[in-house]
Amino acid sequence: MQPEQIVESTCAYCGVGCGIDITKQGGKATKLTASAGHPANFGRLCVKGSNLINTLDVSGRLLVPKVNGESVSWPDAIEQVASGFADTIKKYGKNSVAFYVSGQLLTEDYYLANKLMKGYIGSGNIDTNSRLCMSSAVAAYKRSFGEDVVPCNYRDLETTQLLLITGSNAAWTHPVLFQRIERARQVNPNMKVVAIDPRATATTESVDYHLAIKPGTDAAFFNGLLSYLSLYGGLDDNYIAQHTEGIDDALDVAKLWPIERVAAYCDIKLSQLVQVYRLFSQSSSAITMYSMGINQSSSGVDKCQSIINCHLASGKIAKQGSGPFSITGQPNAMGGREVGGLANQLTAHLDIENAEHRDYVQTYWQSPVMANAAGKSAVAMFDAIERGEIKAVWIMATNPLVSLPERNKIERALTNCPLVVVSDCVANNDTLAFANIKLPATPWLEKNGTVTNSERCISRQRSVQPACGEARHDWQIIADVASAMGFSGFEYQHVSDVFTEFAGLTGAKQPSDRLFDISGLADLSIKEYDNLSPMQWPINQKHPNGCSRVFEKGVFSTKSKKAQFFAVEPQLAKLAPTKVFPFSLNSGRLRDHWHSMTRTSLAAELTQHTTKPYLYINAVELAALDMLENDIVAITSACSGSEPVLVQAKLDNGLRKQQCFMPIHWNQQFASAANVSRLYPSIVDEASGQPECKQVPVAIQKTQFTQFIECHISEVLLNNIKLDSSLKSIGFWLKNNNEYGLQLSMANEVAIADVLLWCQQLVESNQAIEQSSNIEWLSFGDDSTCSIVLMTNKKLLLSCSVGGKWLEIESTWTQHLFAKEALAFSDIQALLLGQSSSEFSLGKQVCSCFNVAENSIVDEIKIGTNTIEGLGKKLKCGTNCGSCKPELTQLIKQHNKNMVVEITEVV
Repeated sequence: MQPEQIVESTCAYCGVGCGIDITKQGGKATKLTASAGHPANFGRLCVKGSNLINTLDVSGRLLVPKVNGESVSWPDAIEQVASGFADTIKKYGKNSVAFYVSGQLLTEDYYLANKLMKGYIGSGNIDTNSRLCMSSAVAAYKRSFGEDVVPCNYRDLETTQLLLITGSNAAWTHPVLFQRIERARQVNPNMKVVAIDPRATATTESVDYHLAIKPGTDAAFFNGLLSYLSLYGGLDDNYIAQHTEGIDDALDVAKLWPIERVAAYCDIKLSQLVQVYRLFSQSSSAITMYSMGINQSSSGVDKCQSIINCHLASGKIAKQGSGPFSITGQPNAMGGREVGGLANQLTAHLDIENAEHRDYVQTYWQSPVMANAAGKSAVAMFDAIERGEIKAVWIMATNPLVSLPERNKIERALTNCPLVVVSDCVANNDTLAFANIKLPATPWLEKNGTVTNSERCISRQRSVQPACGEARHDWQIIADVASAMGFSGFEYQHVSDVFTEFAGLTGAKQPSDRLFDISGLADLSIKEYDNLSPMQWPINQKHPNGCSRVFEKGVFSTKSKKAQFFAVEPQLAKLAPTKVFPFSLNSGRLRDHWHSMTRTSLAAELTQHTTKPYLYINAVELAALDMLENDIVAITSACSGSEPVLVQAKLDNGLRKQQCFMPIHWNQQFASAANVSRLYPSIVDEASGQPECKQVPVAIQKTQFTQFIECHISEVLLNNIKLDSSLKSIGFWLKNNNEYGLQLSMANEVAIADVLLWCQQLVESNQAIEQSSNIEWLSFGDDSTCSIVLMTNKKLLLSCSVGGKWLEIESTWTQHLFAKEALAFSDIQALLLGQSSSEFSLGKQVCSCFNVAENSIVDEIKIGTNTIEGLGKKLKCGTNCGSCKPELTQLIKQHNKNMVVEITEVV
């Protein structure tokens, strides 16, 4: 037996960048724990990170290169890509090709993609899905500070006196950071936390003040704060005079927003506004932490700027516990910003419009050409593909069919594009369906390189297992394509060669006074690179061990070395609700899922908290629509086309009037029509190019489904059935992976006449059925309401319930039955009657880490356990990642008879 080895790496999910320790044995990962010493998480992990090992399923992997559906060798695939791009450039010019890359790439991958496009092809047409999450924050930092530099670190979140969280449900989207904040509040009871969010969330459940402002009014809120600071002694006149410029113009506009006007515009109580403004003015330190809810707006840059203005004006910046802190969503969105992954950037924070910068980079690379103008940003890129201007696109590690707005347009663009190349680790996703060439890339655990998190900390993501099948690292694929196109300068022998080249480029010889400098790592040996510890940039001669505090002396990266104020005119969303589209739809992430669920759907531990996509809407609106919870609703917008988005309705009384919310994760791999991006138009911020993906007017209508089917299929059957072809005639369907296999929810407007026959045809060619001599099909009921069971030697393989409404059956009971080697007669009888045993009536899952359900928690609360700590001791819930703590708090409030609740006004 081979000895165990621990490999230190970095989590594959969000921008927190948590360190993880992976136990490796015999070339395989066997266990994963949080790294106790990593500065991002100090031994904490969220439920997604904790279950990364459970997502290592090779059955859905892309393992060989494919051209037009046929498997080919790597040399053939590389030649096809290289000649395809070269021929297109020769015929139509350098701007007829594009790369669309991802914050899932490692820095080394990102760097080479940027180098190839801008320095060798000579076009700016490379952009990244990070455009969708943080480009507005980048643009605001750059115009105010002169450079895209986050001026805060995670420790600031723990040492501040006041934390404003806006545009972020951090308790779910960045749970490890949120738990650090929660612990800081326990250590310092005087610390106050304010959440600014139109809807009640897990985050707002845990804060001191929740301001439920009208969606899109954030800039007015912060303009009002700036005005308040100027009226009530909150300005730091010395800091403004010594380290900033432009305050007069910013104040002139801000003063048009007195507190009374802000309260009316934001639709919140004046008293609450005064309370929070006073807190900010009087606190010795303050952090504003913001994310997609601020950035994803047609005026996102100005919203970010309005936040920065308040911190500059009050001097609450570049010191402990203070500053405007943009939190990134992806594991290496920051790394992409460093290497120039956005179409309007050069590498190393240099400017593509600056001739001196271009000359420096071209000389360093010794490249034949250099892009001299910004290329097409994400939305504009796919517009150009649709128009036929871009005729070849290489998509790497992202799924634009799911994430970009106006899905119908993206489908048209990729359908009409002569050459679509996709590098990915999975065999099937919505975008791969349009690919001419598919290149198998390594995923997390096989990849080797670096990432940079939200606080500028560079960490190593180390390979633990060898590449599966013929998968290759993205940097290797890019280098081979570049070489095949006849370019020199891509002859790397090891990933560290790429990193040290990039680090050297950032050094003192560059023609600008940029803070981003990691030249202290330019001479790393392979061994030193392999052993690199987490470190915050800048990393150079002045800061050989990194630097956590930037701009501390008030010297910024602008020409004048002073930070810039900008006047902000608040703007609402470009599209307002109308009679035809009366509701405003918001979207975002759920607790246990990530992006398009490629990874999280593989872990049963992550698929049970929220098993379906829902449209969340309050009870008053649902009643007005004459609908009930769990009804299937049809959602349309001005750009959605003839096919509506179809999901079930879910009550959420934390939503404002005429507001609704839908998660971003579901796509055509998991649902018939639940991709929210179909509803969002291609409206972008003119300064950043970031699309407005938080507010779109929609219509919600009843549907006419009459037949509802819940089908549970064992993993044994799934391996040998053609499910997708069987679903083509189904009006509505949802897939949810779990421990035993798959839950398949279906609905039809025209009922399937014989569901038993449909089930039999579904599995008729299955080897497990053909090879078994003791197959039993059982059915009970009539054509409209029935239950169906398939067994082999009494082992449950399939169960199906049919009715005129959704049949609610406890998932724990279903899992229990599929886990049994043989069903007893009473089990079979209960299945056919659709009556689960009462011992399995546990309710909704609350704690994913320890699989603790709602009813168990409520029972414990009712017998006197009325604290989160007490529930943790009894049931373990809330003791690992902490993501369920807000729900535990809510359950305690609802069910603790002895709890005295102070009733305050809802704002």
